[in-house]
This record gives sequence, C-alpha cells and structure tokens, in this order.
Amino acid sequence: MSEQFDNTAGPLTTESGAPISNNNQSEAAGVGGPLLIQDQVLLEKLAHFNRERIPERVVHARGAGAYGTFTVTADVTKYTKAKFLSQVGKETETFLRFSTVADSLGGADARRDPRGWALKFYTEEGNYDLVGNNTPVFFIRDAIKFPDFIHTQKRDPYTGSQEADNVWDFWSLSPESVHQVTWLFGDRGIPASYRHMDGFGSHTFQWVNEAGEQFWVKYHFKTDQGIKNLTQDEANKLAGEDPDSHQRDLRESIERGDFPSWTVQVQIMPAAEAATYRYNPFDLTKVWLNEDYPRITIGKLELNRNPENIFAEVEQSIFSPAHFVPGIGPSPDKMLQGRLFAYGDAHRYRVGINADHLPVNRPHATEARNGNRDGQGYDGRHGRQKNYEPNSFGGPYETGQPLWGPTQVSGLTGEWETPKHAEDDDFVQAGKLYRLMSEDEQDRLIANLSGFIAKVSREDIIERAIANFAKADENYGKRLAVAVAELRK
Repeated sequence: MSEQFDNTAGPLTTESGAPISNNNQSEAAGVGGPLLIQDQVLLEKLAHFNRERIPERVVHARGAGAYGTFTVTADVTKYTKAKFLSQVGKETETFLRFSTVADSLGGADARRDPRGWALKFYTEEGNYDLVGNNTPVFFIRDAIKFPDFIHTQKRDPYTGSQEADNVWDFWSLSPESVHQVTWLFGDRGIPASYRHMDGFGSHTFQWVNEAGEQFWVKYHFKTDQGIKNLTQDEANKLAGEDPDSHQRDLRESIERGDFPSWTVQVQIMPAAEAATYRYNPFDLTKVWLNEDYPRITIGKLELNRNPENIFAEVEQSIFSPAHFVPGIGPSPDKMLQGRLFAYGDAHRYRVGINADHLPVNRPHATEARNGNRDGQGYDGRHGRQKNYEPNSFGGPYETGQPLWGPTQVSGLTGEWETPKHAEDDDFVQAGKLYRLMSEDEQDRLIANLSGFIAKVSREDIIERAIANFAKADENYGKRLAVAVAELRK
C-alpha cells in the first residue's frame, strides 16, 4: 500500500511554472550514463542553490528578529514633531533585530560581545531606524577607526583566528576604549538572552518640535523581564551545547505568548546646554549622567510576532541610522556621521540597490514615492509613472520642510580631534563604572579581563593595556596586574 500525501498544493514546478515529472532522478545518457545538459530541472536547482546566500554582514552577521508594537505613554510634543510620537496611546508597528557584533553568521549566541539593537518604526511619515547596541557607549569615537577596530576583532589574515595580540594591541593604543571594555568584561558582557538585556540608541540624536526648538536626545530601552546574564563558564557551556540559544529563546517566548517588552526612556538636553556640558555630549565613548539629565519614560515596546522566513525577513532586513522622519535628525557625533553613509552602502552591496522594496524593509504605514527606477531586483511597481521631478503628470513633489533643524558650525575644515569638555578624558567614566560595581562584580570583571589579557604574547602590549585601566582607577589597574601576572607564571 503506497503512502498517502496531502497534494492540495498542486504539482511541483520549475521557476517558470512548468510541471516537474521527476524530482528524484536526473536525466542521463542511458542507464548509468553521464548527465545531460538539457535537464533544466537539475540545472535550475543547482544554479539557485549556489546563489541562495548573499554576503553576510561584516558586523552584526548573526542575528534574530521579531515584529512588535511601540506605544506612546507620555506627551513629548514639546520636544519633537514626529507624528508617531504625537499622542499618548498611539501605536506604531516595529521590527527589531538583535545580533552579536564580531562573530560570523555561523557563530554562537552566548559569547562575550556587544549585542546589536536595530529597531525599525514603520511610521506614517516613513520608516525610522534606530540602530544601537545593548551598551550606551562604544570602543571608539571616530568612524575613521571603525574598520581598524573591526579588523582586530575578526580573524587574523595570517593565522585565520582571532588573536589576543591584535585585540589588546588596538585597545591599549586606543585608551578611549577603556569605558566600553569595562562594560564588555563586566557582568553584562554576556546577556542570558535577548529578552533579558537593555537596549540603547547609544548615539546622541536631535529632536525638533513644531516651533523649531531643538533638543539633543539619548534613547534607553529597559527590559521588563529583568536583567539576566551568563558567567563565562555558563556561556562556554551553552555556546557548545546550543549555539542558537538566544535565537531559540526569543522565538519560543513569542510562540507561547510570553511577549517580551521594554520600557522606553529618553534623556533630553536643550540644545543650548551642549556647549557647556561637563562631557562632550556627542562623544560615543561617554554617557550623560542621570543626575544631570534624568531618564523620562515615554513609551512601551513589545515584540509579539515572529518572522515567517528568516532569510527574507531577518537576513535581508536592512537598517540605516540615516532613515529619519520629520522631527528627528542626526547630531555631530563622529561615529554616527560615518554610519549615516556606511550602513546604506553596506546594504546596497549586500542585498542590492532595491533592498528597500522588500516587504520587511519597505514602509508599512505609507509608501515610497521618488524617481528611483530599475536595477537588480526592481519589480516594476511604478508602472508608467514619470521618473523625474518636477513634472506635470501628477508626480510627487518636494515639501520644503526639512526633517530636522540646522546645526551651527564654524571654523576651518581639517582633521580635528573630538572637542574636549570640562571633565573629559578617556578614563573618568570607566573609573566611575568600576567603582559602581559591587566587590563580587569587580572580582568577575578582573577574572574576565585577566584571562584574555594573559593570552597576549608581548609584555609591552600587556603593560600598556593595564596602564590604561590603572588610569581609570588605581585599584582597578593594580588588581588586574596581579591577576595577569599570576596567570602568566
């Protein structure tokens, strides 16, 4: 008796729709003979298989995502004219992609690495992308150093492995990294899941209200599930047993109706106060102290729908910090300024010039209207519409209303260092963070750092690295020196 199958889908076909008679044997020149080039089913399947993958992201390659809803819970109209923030109770569809940063697509979720936090708001004024991390700061402050930094985190061109020498040589020569390194090797360096970590816009952004008043803003997403982290030993075990641990946890929590959520908060700085703030407010290696600019709760973010196809909706999803909406704009943050170009350029290379047309990327609450046509993957959506502006055939028109306000600039062009403010240096906030930690937290931080630094082959790199931590806090440096020396005996 033959096995019965559900045949309601209809016959198997080629990409052109022709029915396939045999999907188990290739055409051959006689029994046991060589295969024939006329077998288009075989050729089509192999050709498509060879092209199923697109280039993985250089950073943030390994990720998971989900759709959700952002709900406004406080009136912020005195700060911004963005329509999706215009009234309490207003809901906006979102898509959030989490990721590790340095590892490849085939890596493990449970590793010591920052986590990417890329959030797309599908607003009625277009898509707004907020692309940050699970840390409020970063390793460097100028985008020109980003390729150098990432090269140290990736595989060495000679050994093919990540090398402690490369990592610590760069970090020790870039003392601005001490603050983020202290975050990374502290307890929050390995989140237990994507649900149990905070998110940050990290950069400083501009908000502008209907009256044209400007404010600087930082975003915070505080997990409602509570912070949970892994120790290094727990992470090592989990990464070996279940490399997909974070992705699986997110998917299964949504499947069972346990929707993860975050309380959305902002810090608001009147634009005029930026020049005299104790730290440079546009320096990505620094935070704004909560005592100076308290966090204000403005909304709730909930994830409640899994993507149906990981490749189509997570791998091909694109995010760019240059995707703003009226009432929100960039700041002079040098890392942000570089990312305004780099992210869009990466997506044009990786996914294609029409990546914004894909369902996960295109606007959901409005439509895109412009003269861009053709190119690989173009679907002809514009029909007979003219592809130039202005035109006399009912085409789209410019509004004359800028999305954000102008920023005052002066002086000569040049390769200037980031301006320093009254209390700026590369170590002060790292020292504050260390002293905020409990004794147990400090113990784990020293153990995590020393275990990695001890792998470095050159003493001069080790000494330089430890000296940077000592400048942040004398006790921090002394304890680290003792721990590294003990491990290198």
